[in-house]
Amino acid sequence: MRVAALALLAVAPPSAAREPGNGITRPVVLPPFDPAARACTRPRGLRNELVFVQDNEREFVQGIARGLAVAASDRGLAYRVVRSNNNAALMIRQVNGLNAQKAGAIVVAPIDPPSLSPSLRRAIRGGAYVGAIVPPPATTILNAPQYQTGKVLAEAAAAHIRTRLGGKAKVVLLTHDNLQFLAPRFTAMRDTLRRLPGVTIVADISPVTVDRAGGHRTMKMILLAHPRVDVVLGADTVVLGALDALRQARKARPDQFLGGIDGERAAVAELKKAGSPYKASISLASPIFGYAMGRFASDWLSGKSVPQAMDILPKALTIANIAQYERDVADPRAVYADPRRRYSYLRMYGNICSDTRDRYLNFPWSSERK
Repeated sequence: MRVAALALLAVAPPSAAREPGNGITRPVVLPPFDPAARACTRPRGLRNELVFVQDNEREFVQGIARGLAVAASDRGLAYRVVRSNNNAALMIRQVNGLNAQKAGAIVVAPIDPPSLSPSLRRAIRGGAYVGAIVPPPATTILNAPQYQTGKVLAEAAAAHIRTRLGGKAKVVLLTHDNLQFLAPRFTAMRDTLRRLPGVTIVADISPVTVDRAGGHRTMKMILLAHPRVDVVLGADTVVLGALDALRQARKARPDQFLGGIDGERAAVAELKKAGSPYKASISLASPIFGYAMGRFASDWLSGKSVPQAMDILPKALTIANIAQYERDVADPRAVYADPRRRYSYLRMYGNICSDTRDRYLNFPWSSERK
């Protein structure tokens, strides 16, 4: 059984899980974020700058960059992006360089979390704000309830299999199981699909690169062994690549179910096309949480308390709600300013500031529990 952190009453005190210099290394349940928490000392000797260390050019992270840019502009922070181009060694050098330059705030989408961890810990110890997209360590970790995210998509696929495919389907899962922090979403897909006796998972594989090209290459290989595929699930960027391969091989069909996670614009455009195999996208609204993390960076550098963790809530996009979603991601500032709309996308947990940065999260945080 999985329950959200807000439903748990017993909250372990951070001191119970601290290891000096290494942050909080064992899982704790964080209370809701308190925006009225006591202010702290402003970090000293750091540049009033926000830098996004971007892993690649997939649209999901471009959305993060856009949200960060708007927040930096609103708050008077210098802002720039450094791109690592799927090169983990380059990312380490980039973060080390930012530490040497005394950058005040870093947001990162890690390529290889274990190898990057020492560099991020040095940034935190030096007083910088570090926001991480999913893996630790960070002063603020952004995650989604990963099992729920995968379950929402898999249930949409299961409904399609029952109603459009007569209960039978050959399924491809394009996973990220090499990233343990995202693995629960694919566990949820397997859990849901195994309840359908007519479903066969013909491929369960992680593309070498998490981008459209990686999905295209992987799907081309799968089609050599399995020329007929009915369902493809994964991140939007790789599933869009799989769709490219299906169309190239003339094996795309209107009755197929291709579904992804991230709410990328190209996926949304496919949803609007009559007869497209692309049937669902689970939105994680990256410009909206990017904007929030940009504001946290500014608050941190001003001596304010910020969340230790934040959920981005999965939304299943449909023709009925796509228009409102597109308005929201186009104007993340307006969403953040409206508590009702903000709460429909984001949940915030814990408190941390420069004076309490020894409480940074250094474990794979999630609001979900088994």
